[in-house]
Amino acid sequence: MELMVKAEGVHKSFGRLEVLKGITLEVKPGEVMCVLGPSGSGKSTFLRCINHLEKIDAGRLYVDGELVGYQQRGDKLYELRESEVAKERAQIGMVFQRFNLFPHMNVLHNVIEAPTRVKGVRSEQAVRKARELLDRVGLADKIDSYPAQLSGGQQQRVAIARALAMEPKLMLFDEPTSALDPELVGDVLDAMRQLARDGMTMVVVTHEIGFAREAGDTLVFMDEGVVVEQGEPREVLSNPKHERTQAFLSKVL
Repeated sequence: MELMVKAEGVHKSFGRLEVLKGITLEVKPGEVMCVLGPSGSGKSTFLRCINHLEKIDAGRLYVDGELVGYQQRGDKLYELRESEVAKERAQIGMVFQRFNLFPHMNVLHNVIEAPTRVKGVRSEQAVRKARELLDRVGLADKIDSYPAQLSGGQQQRVAIARALAMEPKLMLFDEPTSALDPELVGDVLDAMRQLARDGMTMVVVTHEIGFAREAGDTLVFMDEGVVVEQGEPREVLSNPKHERTQAFLSKVL
């Protein structure tokens, strides 16, 4: 079976600071991988490397069997042109902490903008799909609203619908609930749980232990740029093997 994500010895530095120190991970199609770890452990950087928002310094990173951002000829890697990278990136949905919606566009136009502009989807088809997606994330009644009229949780659910409108094969979530008020978190996690049930492959950097336990297939604990421990979420959470994992979980559980 082809893996959806395959990282082999991925390294990334910013100047002299080594942020990723040889990350090796595999995500199967339809799998939900949750990544936990303290701030500065490299979780978000790794996520950004998966869709080439950050270039890796060493190692290999594949999505759906294809090298991300590079082409291999012989034993050398050549970086793809920006237009080719953009084409690859269009197949990977990403939801950030901040919602990054276009403030001057209503909800409907935020969702249809990329499919019509990037993929050339016909307007009526994009609108039909957008209505369906907004219904899925519980926002069918907000189609004409502008971002400023929505709560943070609603904006984040629009951001999820917008990412899904590109029909990605992989969804990346970078702490999607960390900027939200606690009472708004549940609706966003419900939308993500539904995605998981629908079989979407997801890599989720999160502090939501409950979500990782229920919706995750694999839990990865990262610290200081390495994968310290990984396994079935309930097993890792209730019986962490590594003392760094134990110390982290004792603070958050």
